[in-house]
Amino acid sequence: MGAYQGKRVTVMGLGTRAGGLGVARYFVEQGAIVTVTDGKSAQDLADTLAELAGLPIELALGGHQDRHFTPDGADLVVRNPAVRRWSPYLARARETGVPIEMEISIFLQASPAPVIGITGTKGKTTTSSLTAAILRAWRPSTILAGNMGVSAVGLLPQIEPDTPVVLEISNWQLEGMDERRVGPRIAVLTNIHEDHLDTYDGFDDYAETKRSIARHLSSDDTLVVNRDNAEAWRAASATGARVVSFGVARSAEEGFWLEDRTICWETAGSSGCVELPDRFVYQGTHQRLNAAAAIAAALLRGADLNAIRTGLARFEGVKDRTELVAEIDGVFYVNDTSATAPAAAIAALDAFPGRGLHVIAGGFDKKLELGEFGAALAVKASSVLLLDGTATPALTTAIERAGGRWAGPFGSMHDAVVAGYERARPGDVVLLSPGCASFGLFRDEFDRGDKFREAVATLRNSRKERAHENAAEHRPGSFHRNRRYRYERSCRGPARSGLSGHRFRFWVECADRALDEHGRGDSARS
Repeated sequence: MGAYQGKRVTVMGLGTRAGGLGVARYFVEQGAIVTVTDGKSAQDLADTLAELAGLPIELALGGHQDRHFTPDGADLVVRNPAVRRWSPYLARARETGVPIEMEISIFLQASPAPVIGITGTKGKTTTSSLTAAILRAWRPSTILAGNMGVSAVGLLPQIEPDTPVVLEISNWQLEGMDERRVGPRIAVLTNIHEDHLDTYDGFDDYAETKRSIARHLSSDDTLVVNRDNAEAWRAASATGARVVSFGVARSAEEGFWLEDRTICWETAGSSGCVELPDRFVYQGTHQRLNAAAAIAAALLRGADLNAIRTGLARFEGVKDRTELVAEIDGVFYVNDTSATAPAAAIAALDAFPGRGLHVIAGGFDKKLELGEFGAALAVKASSVLLLDGTATPALTTAIERAGGRWAGPFGSMHDAVVAGYERARPGDVVLLSPGCASFGLFRDEFDRGDKFREAVATLRNSRKERAHENAAEHRPGSFHRNRRYRYERSCRGPARSGLSGHRFRFWVECADRALDEHGRGDSARS
C-alpha cells in the first residue's frame, strides 16, 4: 500500500468523461478510504460507474454533503478539473483545514521522472502530442497524459527516473498546481488569448492563471514561451527559471524561430535547423509555431536530431485539431472543433492561403469578444455557415459590420456540412472552426467533432451512390435519366446562392422545369 493508506479521501466530481475515474482507482490502490461525490445522478453516470464496479468506494451522488469536505469525514479532497474553484464545498474544506489536491498536483509530487508540462489557450494538445512523438522516437517508453482523457496517476507504475513524461495542462489544472505551489521541470506556454471568460473574473484573471505555470519554477527548471504573444511573454519576467523563447523571427535571446518550413534554434546548449515535412499537419504559421515549441521541449529534455526528424515525420496530427477528415470531389473537409475561442479560429483561417474557405462557425456564448473573428470571417471566408447557438447573433452582427454575409443558422451539423458542399469548388476547404463553445446543439466540443465526421461520411457515401447511379444512367436506355441529372447539376449554382435550406426540393423543381421546357421525351435518341 502507499502513502495514503487509511486516509479518508473525497473525490469531488466523477464526470461523464471519466475525469475522476483514474484518481479514484489510484487512491483505492493506495489503500485509502475513498468517497466519490458528484452532483449528477447514478443514472447520468452509469457508464463511468460501471468502470468502478467491485471497488470499495462509497458513492454520494445527486448532490454533495458537507461532511465529505470537513475533518469529520475527510483527510483530503481531490477536485475534478470540471469543479470550479469557487465551489462552496471547496471553500468549506479550506476553512476547516482539509487540503485540496487535483490529480495533476498529486502526479507532479509523485512522479520519479522530470515532467514536461504544456499549456496555452490554443496549440497545447498539438504541441503535447508532437513533443511526445519526438520523444518516443528517442525513448519509446515516453508517457503522454493530462488534459486529454488519460489519467496521469494511473501511469505512475510505468514511470522510471529516466522516462520522458509529457503532460497537457488545462487552465483548470493550473489552478490546482498553483494552490499546491508545484510545477513541471520544463514548462511550455504556447500563447494566451481570450477564453473561458464566462468562468473567470475577466481576461486578466484568466491570463494570470495561464501564466501561473511559470510561477513555481526554480533555477533548475526551464520555461519555453512564445515571445510573439505579449500576454504569454509576460511570464518570462515573472519566473525564476531559465527562459527559452520561440517565435516567427529570430531574436537576441536563446530561442527558436521559423524560416518558412524550417525550424532553427540557437541556445546555450546547441544550435541547428530542421525542415518540417511537407504535410498537411504543418499547414499554417500556428502549426509551425507549435512544432517549434515541441522541438524546443524535446531538445531540452535530451532528444537528439535524429529523433526530432523521425518524430516530425511520424506525426499524423491530432483528432479535432485542424484534422483533415476527407477529400470529396476535390474539396477538403477539415475538423477544427477544438477552436472554441476566436483567436484559435482566426489562426485556422490563416492556415489555407489561396483556397476558398467555407467556414462552419458559431455556437455557445463564453462572453468573448467576437468582433475580430467576425471581421476575419467577412474578409477571409468565401462563405460563412453559422450553427445555431447563443453566441451566433453577436457573431452575425460582427460579420455584417465588416461587410460580410452569412448563411444559417443551421440546427444540425449535417445541414451545415451540406451547405458547405453546395458552395465549395475543387480545391476549396470546408472548415469547421467555430470560435465558440459547443453546448446547446452538442454535448461538448468532441461530440461536435464527431458529428462533423459523421456528416462528412454521410456526404461521401451519398456521392459514391450518385457515382454508381451516374454509371448506370450512361447505359443504353438511360438518356432521360442522364438528361435529368445534367439539369440538376445546372441548378446547383442557383441553389448555392442562398437556398441551402431547401436544396433538394429546389434541385428537383428546377430540373423538372427545365425538362418540361426542353421536352421530357426524345424518341429519336431513346
